[in-house]
Amino acid sequence: MHIHILGICGTFMGGLAVLAKEAGHKVTGCDANVYPPMSTQLRAQGIELIEGYGQHQLSLQPDLYVVGNVVSRGNSLMETIMNRGLPYMSGPQWMGEYILHDKWVLAVAGTHGKTTTASMLAWILEQAGYNPGFLIGGVPLNFGISARLGGTAAEAPFFVIEADEYDTAFFDKRSKFIHYRPRTTILNNLEYDHADIFPDLAAIETQFHHLIRTVPAIGRIVANGAEESLKRVVARGCWSEVEWFNDASPDSWGMVEHDDGRFDVYHKGQRQGTVNWYLTGAHNRWNAVAAIAAARHTGVPPAQAIDSLSTFQNVKRRMEVRGVVNNITVIDDFAHHPTAIATTVEGLRRKLGQSRILAVLEPRSNTMKLGTMKNALPGSLSEADLVFGFGAKGEGKEALGWDLAAALAPLGEKARAFDDLSTLVEAVASAAQPGDSILVMSNGGFGGIHQKLLDALQALVRS
Repeated sequence: MHIHILGICGTFMGGLAVLAKEAGHKVTGCDANVYPPMSTQLRAQGIELIEGYGQHQLSLQPDLYVVGNVVSRGNSLMETIMNRGLPYMSGPQWMGEYILHDKWVLAVAGTHGKTTTASMLAWILEQAGYNPGFLIGGVPLNFGISARLGGTAAEAPFFVIEADEYDTAFFDKRSKFIHYRPRTTILNNLEYDHADIFPDLAAIETQFHHLIRTVPAIGRIVANGAEESLKRVVARGCWSEVEWFNDASPDSWGMVEHDDGRFDVYHKGQRQGTVNWYLTGAHNRWNAVAAIAAARHTGVPPAQAIDSLSTFQNVKRRMEVRGVVNNITVIDDFAHHPTAIATTVEGLRRKLGQSRILAVLEPRSNTMKLGTMKNALPGSLSEADLVFGFGAKGEGKEALGWDLAAALAPLGEKARAFDDLSTLVEAVASAAQPGDSILVMSNGGFGGIHQKLLDALQALVRS
C-alpha cells in the first residue's frame, strides 16, 4: 500500500511513518514545516517529504491519505481530497487497523508520564527478550528511536503505545486511544488539560471511560488509586481486571522509598525487590511501579522487571543534561503542565539539596496559552530559587493571551517575565553562579535556548 501522510513531521505521525515503512508500505508525506530532526530521521528511512500542502501532491496517486490532527478544514490539499472523494483515514485509525490489529497492545494513558512510563515498559519487555514494538512520543535513550515494529505477531506480539487523549482528527473527535484496543492499559493519572478541546475534567473522564470500554474481559487495567478522577472513571463501568497502585487497599501495588533514591516495590503487601536507579521524583517511582505491574500481565515476573529498571536510561528531554559550563548545569525537561512542573522542580530540589535552581519556563502548550492554568504557576515553581518566564506578545499562534508577569507576581522578586529570547538568555546567564542548575521547561524547541545559554555562560567565563 502507498500511503501519503498529511502532517508527517509531528511526533506521532512521524513515528507512524517509520512503522509503515518498516511494515513494507510505500510512504510519502507532507507538512507545513519540514525541518530537522524529524525530517532528517524520515529521509534516512527513504521517505519522500514535501513542504506544504500543494494540490500537485495528488499526482502521487497514493492508495490512501493518512491525516494527522494538525490538518483542519480549509487545508487546500485536504479540501481537494474530500471534493474528489479520495480515500482518507486518520493516523490513529490506520495504526489500529494496519499495525496493532494482531498485537497484544499495552497502552499507557494519563495526563502526565505517558512517555516515560511507556519507555520503562518497553525496556522491561525488551530485557525479558520479548522484542516489543513501540510508538512513543519521545526518544527512549535505551533504544535511540521513538518507534519500531518489533517482530511478527507470532514472534513478538507485544506493542507498547503512548495512548493520548487528544482528539483524533478534524473528522473524528474521539480521543486517539479509542483506536488502539489494548489488552493491557495503564491509567497513570487524570487531571484537567487540553483546554482547547475539552470544556472540563468530566469531558476527559468520559473519553477515558470510552478507553476502558475497549479493553477486553481478558485484559487488565493498571490504575493509580490516588486519583479520584480515575476511581470515578472505573466506577462508571469496567469489564476487565483492575489492579490499583498508589492505593491504601491491601491488594494494591505500593512502594517505599529509601533515602538514596532507591525504592522497594510491594504487591499485596509482599516485597518484590528494590529498584536501583538515578531518576528523581516520586512521579517517576510511581511510573516505574505501573510499568512493573503492566509487564507482569505479559508474564514478566516483578523481580525481573525491577532488575531491568536498574539499566533504564530515561527519555530525551526528561531531566536531560545539555551541558555544564563553569560548574553551572543546563537541564532540559518537557514539563509544561503545572503539576508536571511542580514534580520536576521538587524532584530536582530533592536531588540537589540547597543548591540553587534557576527555573526557565515557556508556557506554550495550547492549554497554557489560553491561560486556563496560569494561576497554578506560582505554586508549581515555589521550590525554585529564581524563575524566568518567557511569553511572546502580539498576534499569532505562539503568543500568550494573558500577562505572564502578572501571573508570576505572587513569587515576588525572584520571578521575572520576558518577551525577547536574547534578553532572557542574557538575564539567566548573568544570574547563574557556579553550583547552580538551570532547569529549562517547555514542550517545544524554545528557540534553541539550551545551546544559547551554554554559549552565553561560556562567553562570561572567557570575559
